[in-house]
Amino acid sequence: MTTIIHNVDGSITVSVTLALEGNMMEMENTILDAVNSVGCVATGEALKCFDTKGTPIIREGVKLTSKNRDSKKYQTPFGVIEIKRHVYQSSKGGHIFCPLEDSAHTIFAATPKFAQQLSHKYSQGNANSVCLDLKNNHNRIIAKSTIQNVTNWVGSIATAQEEKWEYELPELDEPISTIVFSLDGAYVLMANEGYREAMVGNLSLYDCEGERQHTLYLGEAPEYGKASFKERYEHEITCIKARYPDALYLGIADGAKDNWTFLEQHTQQQLVDFYHVTEYLAKASHAVFPKKSTAIDRKKWLSDRCSQLKNDTGAAQTILEELTPLMESRLTKSIKADLETTLTYFKNNIAKNRMNYASHVNKNLPIGSGVTEAACKTLVKQRLCGSGMRWKTKGAKVVLSLRALVQTTNRWQQFWEKIIQGEAQYLMA
Repeated sequence: MTTIIHNVDGSITVSVTLALEGNMMEMENTILDAVNSVGCVATGEALKCFDTKGTPIIREGVKLTSKNRDSKKYQTPFGVIEIKRHVYQSSKGGHIFCPLEDSAHTIFAATPKFAQQLSHKYSQGNANSVCLDLKNNHNRIIAKSTIQNVTNWVGSIATAQEEKWEYELPELDEPISTIVFSLDGAYVLMANEGYREAMVGNLSLYDCEGERQHTLYLGEAPEYGKASFKERYEHEITCIKARYPDALYLGIADGAKDNWTFLEQHTQQQLVDFYHVTEYLAKASHAVFPKKSTAIDRKKWLSDRCSQLKNDTGAAQTILEELTPLMESRLTKSIKADLETTLTYFKNNIAKNRMNYASHVNKNLPIGSGVTEAACKTLVKQRLCGSGMRWKTKGAKVVLSLRALVQTTNRWQQFWEKIIQGEAQYLMA
């Protein structure tokens, strides 16, 4: 049994009586239920602090009067509570306004903390897994539809404000000398559209020793033309360049033409991801040592050429000149096709000055887009590519926006601070 005492100083005292019976697990469940009961009582009192006394109010130049104290249920981290609160309307009727919900920043009948918890959990797993987690670990039963409604609302705020809200960078241990922009795609199974490419981008901050200090993540649902993704990316670029005007801006990506078109507009130097280059060299190595019996030599050649790229100036051109005559050799059709693809890849990127790996290594500059490759997995694949999953654009957009906020250090906290400060108030009205 839970009881509450209202103290003269405005504080409350909540007491609970519980029977410690059964085994330890049963006792712990009893204690957890009691804690949830206390939380419900205290949260109900906390919500009442944001209600009016029923006197008329002025909102956006219009006088509103209280109709009555209407009863409503709210979802909290501890359980469902029901309280009475004033609801208002103008003399002409129309929209009903609840000052309590406006001031407390409830989201779809959920308290802010519970909305935060649900949306964070939903960014990590589907609604069924969130229900199971709450039931098994919090003794909290909740409908799947409630999770979807709340998280869609939070996600809608995130997607609506992505190009407007600015976030503070965390305090970094070292000065930033280089900032890498990188982008890539990951395929997601969409409802009624088959597989489509979701976009992932990151802005990584490096110190003079080449150590990564911070990374900003972006994720965007599949779209034709990638306009929304590019607009959001450019917003982040503008903000980061204002903070670090003297940094070297480096673009790293694979060979996709559209990626280079974007990066060339925003970076001083561009570099082909080193590990993509090694994949091409691995295919070309079969032209150098085509026989199965030369597998050891082939592996050594590949290792030597990768080392050469990292350590020797002009190595890419040297390797290109080594491989080019092999096109005249007697090779299988598939090996020759792989060789030709590698030669074309090298020629195109050497011409654009994108393969100066030794120079970058000497200057402690990054040479790979591994951060972006990892983000494709952690941001997109782990959440959107589960067995049997098919997505609509809005659902994928919500999840990717939430995951990007969670994965970027300090952003999730700042996002909720902005909601509580009322910067998304009009969206929740």
